[in-house]
Amino acid sequence: MSIPTIGLTIIVGLGVLFGALFWLCLSIRNFGFVDVAWSYGFTPVAASCLFLQNGWLERKVMIALMASIWSIRLGTHLFRRVLRHHPEEDGRYQTLRKEWGSHLRRSFFLFFEFQALLIVALSAPFLIACNNPTPALSGLEIAACILWILAVAGEAMADWQMDRFKASRPKGGEVCQVGLWRYSRHPNYFFEFLIWCSFSLFALASSWGWVSLYCPALMLFFLFRVTGIPATEAQAIRSKGEAYREYQRTTSVFIPWFYKV
Repeated sequence: MSIPTIGLTIIVGLGVLFGALFWLCLSIRNFGFVDVAWSYGFTPVAASCLFLQNGWLERKVMIALMASIWSIRLGTHLFRRVLRHHPEEDGRYQTLRKEWGSHLRRSFFLFFEFQALLIVALSAPFLIACNNPTPALSGLEIAACILWILAVAGEAMADWQMDRFKASRPKGGEVCQVGLWRYSRHPNYFFEFLIWCSFSLFALASSWGWVSLYCPALMLFFLFRVTGIPATEAQAIRSKGEAYREYQRTTSVFIPWFYKV
């Protein structure tokens, strides 16, 4: 199959799935499950890339495994988190409910479909790498695999440390400053960005791989300007108040760095 054929199949399939998910989330009054679907959505996309005709099989399997392992780990982590609080909805989506008011259905439906399109847009590294027929992995691809291992391990560690902190303080209201969270307010986001850097680095070994460089840049934009850090910190200030403001003063926002006194 060609890239255009697989791309069209992915767009239509994800559009239908996210449309159905919207109605499900609307009925159970919890739009937080869209984060879970977004994370899991990359697994079938990566698997679809295996059907590209021109690519070297071992390379296709490697990038598909990298994408799927990251996707399933993150999706499962988010699924457990959403289920733990259900039927209570994530504060970010509660805020959107208030902001969108009478346009809630239309706005959330478009939001869900945008998540589907975002998966397609961010799948460029997988599609490009899987179309590379060159046998054997290059040094660049091996370096990308090493970066991916470190980034996935770092993100998993940050998520584990946060879960452990919350479990030890069931009343909430305190700011997590243990482990990686002492050196960055968002270490999970930092390692998520590095994961996308590894995907694009892997694709750079293929023809037109440079095109995929927009993926980590786009992820960085969303983390800093859209649904990542701004929404997360706004919710943290609402729930933790001055304790979180002090955390903002003393701790790096993104890149792990030394604690400020």
